[in-house]
Amino acid sequence: MGGDFAPQNIVAGALDALRHASNRFDIILVGREDEIKKELEKHSINGLRFSIVNATEVVGMDESPTVALKQKKDSSITVGLTLHKEGKADAFISAGNTGAVMSASTIILGRAEGVSRPTIGTPFPTEKGPCLLLDAGANVDCKPQHLLEFGMMGSIYANYILGYDNPTVGLINIGEESTKGNEITLEAYNLLQKSKLNFIGNIEGRDILKGKANVIVCDGFVGNIVLKFAESVLGLLKAKFKDYTASNLLNKIWVGLMYRTLKKILKDFDYQEHGGVPLLGVNGISIIGHGGSTPKAIMNMILKAEDMLIKEVDRHIAEIMLVNKNERQ
Repeated sequence: MGGDFAPQNIVAGALDALRHASNRFDIILVGREDEIKKELEKHSINGLRFSIVNATEVVGMDESPTVALKQKKDSSITVGLTLHKEGKADAFISAGNTGAVMSASTIILGRAEGVSRPTIGTPFPTEKGPCLLLDAGANVDCKPQHLLEFGMMGSIYANYILGYDNPTVGLINIGEESTKGNEITLEAYNLLQKSKLNFIGNIEGRDILKGKANVIVCDGFVGNIVLKFAESVLGLLKAKFKDYTASNLLNKIWVGLMYRTLKKILKDFDYQEHGGVPLLGVNGISIIGHGGSTPKAIMNMILKAEDMLIKEVDRHIAEIMLVNKNERQ
């Protein structure tokens, strides 16, 4: 029931995922049953493997996560994550209130042992393939140890999901020198350098899209600003192309001839292709989508959840974080 276009986009995306995957998994639609059934009537659903679990309450996009979780025990977020916790579902996705999904995931699923704070990892297109930036907004104020843990969890995800063998890790800073930054980044640099990660040192904002590192570490304050700025890039490019074609007929013809190529290039910047972002460090799989998620984005969130499940990303993270915890003691 979460998101700006729920439940219609959620239902449509879920059905698209089942068709795309040829019914190789089951989907549980959690929310107000009567509204879900009304949406299902608009689609051809013969043979598709889904079920409905009723949840009578909805957490609003602008509600306080803490208040919502305490007062709305029968929300689709709480009910869905409880199904996951009880083993009745293998993963959970939502395009709802981000703070509520993060809080509920952490409380209901619990943190993996050795994880101080779960983190949101966001994929970015670069000149050398996708990279993963974390934290993207879950943790605004961080300690050096948190940044080290983000690097460790991000490396596991980059290895198993993005396909990088021994992924490189960079720390966002105001300069490449090890002496640059505030107290937190200076200490985080030392921790990362002493770790078993493939740490390549500090990187600057201009290095992100160059693909200098496969995993980029920062606190959630910096990460969310970078994320929101990146989200505006696609809109700017589209506006520039529109202005260019409007200037004269020749330009319009030229862009028309290059349309397919341009579409492929801009595809990497489209959030719909990535679906949602994983919350790493919890005991399970929780993926958070954009509030305005389209059916395509919902479908890709579901497929990403399946990929994380098959490759046991949460188990690999739990194992490495437990080793890190024991080494610190």
